[in-house]
Amino acid sequence: MVKEANNIVMENSTKKGIYSIEKIRNIGIIAHIDAGKTTTTERILFYTGKIYRMGEVHNGAATMDWMDQEKERGVTITAAATTCFWKGYRINIIDTPGHVDFTAEVERSLRVLDGAIGVFCGVGGVEPQSETVWRQANKYNIPRIAFINKMDRKGCDFFAAVDEIKEKLGAKPLIIQLPLGKEEKFEGIIDLLKMKALTYEDKLGLKFFERELKEEEFKFAQKFRESLLEQLGEVEEEILEKYLEGEEISISLLERALRKATLKKFWVPVLCGSALRNKGIQPLLDAVVKYLPSPIDVPPVKGIHPSKKKEVERESSTKAPFSALAFKVAQDSFVGRLIYTRVYSGCISPGEHIYNSTRKEMERISKILLLHANKREERNIAYAGEIVGLVGLKGTFTGDTLCDKNSPILLEKLRFPEPVISVAIEPRSKDEADKLSIALRKLEEEDPTFKVKYDPETGQTLMSGMGELHLEVLTTRLMREFKVQAKLGEPQISYRESIGKEVISEGKFIRQTGGRGHYGHVVLHLVPIKGKEFEFVNKIRGGVIPSQFFPSIEKGVRETLKSGVLLGYPVINIKIALIDGSYHEVDSSDIAFYTAATTAVIEGLRKAKPYLLEPIMKLEVVALENCLGEVLGDLGARDGEVTEVKHRGGFSIIIAYVPLRKMFGYATILRSLTQGRGNYVMEFARFSRVPEGVFEKMVKNF
Repeated sequence: MVKEANNIVMENSTKKGIYSIEKIRNIGIIAHIDAGKTTTTERILFYTGKIYRMGEVHNGAATMDWMDQEKERGVTITAAATTCFWKGYRINIIDTPGHVDFTAEVERSLRVLDGAIGVFCGVGGVEPQSETVWRQANKYNIPRIAFINKMDRKGCDFFAAVDEIKEKLGAKPLIIQLPLGKEEKFEGIIDLLKMKALTYEDKLGLKFFERELKEEEFKFAQKFRESLLEQLGEVEEEILEKYLEGEEISISLLERALRKATLKKFWVPVLCGSALRNKGIQPLLDAVVKYLPSPIDVPPVKGIHPSKKKEVERESSTKAPFSALAFKVAQDSFVGRLIYTRVYSGCISPGEHIYNSTRKEMERISKILLLHANKREERNIAYAGEIVGLVGLKGTFTGDTLCDKNSPILLEKLRFPEPVISVAIEPRSKDEADKLSIALRKLEEEDPTFKVKYDPETGQTLMSGMGELHLEVLTTRLMREFKVQAKLGEPQISYRESIGKEVISEGKFIRQTGGRGHYGHVVLHLVPIKGKEFEFVNKIRGGVIPSQFFPSIEKGVRETLKSGVLLGYPVINIKIALIDGSYHEVDSSDIAFYTAATTAVIEGLRKAKPYLLEPIMKLEVVALENCLGEVLGDLGARDGEVTEVKHRGGFSIIIAYVPLRKMFGYATILRSLTQGRGNYVMEFARFSRVPEGVFEKMVKNF
């Protein structure tokens, strides 16, 4: 049985002292690629004393980008966890990727975090992946603060970025800092709560001082200060009263109101700075501990009792029964299988047995680790509110619930998008076959958006992922980490099939073999729908078919839709209703109704004007303005639909929707068109009907 603690204080092995659960902050750093997430995290670690030298992403020396490929590519690939300490608070940080191919890392990180810092580029503003991660944070109801970075960059525009936070994200930004200067003249920030300027004296950002605002600075800041007071007055009447009566308002009262507004998600406090130039990070840390929630500031985690099927909840307290969520599996070269875990309640120690309520199995913890990127230190205990690594759990996977068996709970599972691109992979020799199989299985355990499937028709093993970069990274890992030599086929697209009209279809399965036979008969209504992949409706009334056969009928329908009648792709955007049928008192069986349903679906799909769907990708291209014509011309040749072109700071930002089949090798072409200075991000937008000419070619080559 898992132990219960009698107090809510925790001693950590870093000798930093004792921290109550109120003084813990579990936060994520989220943003679009190249907005400066990892650089911001690096500065946070430096100023909190976690590291003693700042590494740069462009030099491959950033602490949190520890993987070889992250250093080589200059992008974050995997979410990295760390812990640091600031003014008596313990801050657990997860630095998440900004590239859309690794969106699963953001999804599972936000699932277990209490708050987040949204980092925005002062030049690019709210970019596509910023919108994606913000929506993910909305889904988990996470309070956030916004940090507008790169205020030293040419073309930066603080107020344009704030406007985009409001317009594109639907958030309510609350400006609490203003930039002091801009571009090469950026020297610090104006604190609107204190109405003072913060300027920096050295390049490392260690020496800074507060000063009174100059007359022109005060006039500039005054209108924003008044707006701030009016907005905070909406959540704290005392502020409004003092403001209207011209009385002095204390900083503590303003901070209390700002914390309340942030925790209730009324407003998103907006700060600014330049992480690369070491400006604005200390006030950002102050904002984290002042305004973002501790584990007890968020509602108790809710789940289902596995056997009673009733909703239960766990408070963030070490006195409550143990509960935790395994949100990531990693293969660690030193400790083996490492399970990243958020402890929601109770506490655990090495050597204890815990219950995996998802798998209904007992597991034994051999080690508890405090994580710092790819480094780790052992702990004797993990408490409610902590994020730790567990070693020794052999049957636990991403999304599993861990708990006390005597007080079981089943937390909501994580859900991830389906892969959109596949490649065939095969070992270079028979000796490599077993190694490849083991390596693929381990990678599949780690990454919920990576799928491996064996195709019996072609004899090929297919690995599927979220994009070219995703599969490229995993292939490199196979060769480097697992020492597997393999050959890759051409990329394959995950198409879908659908239907063009509604039909009634009948399926019968009747066999008489001398003894007891088989009898199943169903009538199905197939209807095309939008906004939903599949819906099954049972309209049988009056015992036309006994209810005991309904599960077999639905199973037959679902299984058949996994492979359509055109090219064998899954069928989506379809509703199937069971409307009639018949049965035999002796011969009817589950297998007979399963087979009858399969027959009815196949016949119905053939009659319902089936057609093929392809993935359409949302593309954002950033290129110099003098390259705009070439880039637009190339997108037109790729059947791209350009929906928006913006100009900012000498660059053009192009939003377009392009079929995935036209995007292979685009990175190389774009570099050529822009003299190596263009970049792009791409994410799945929707499925759309394949043009007739393209479909005919596909059928010929099938």
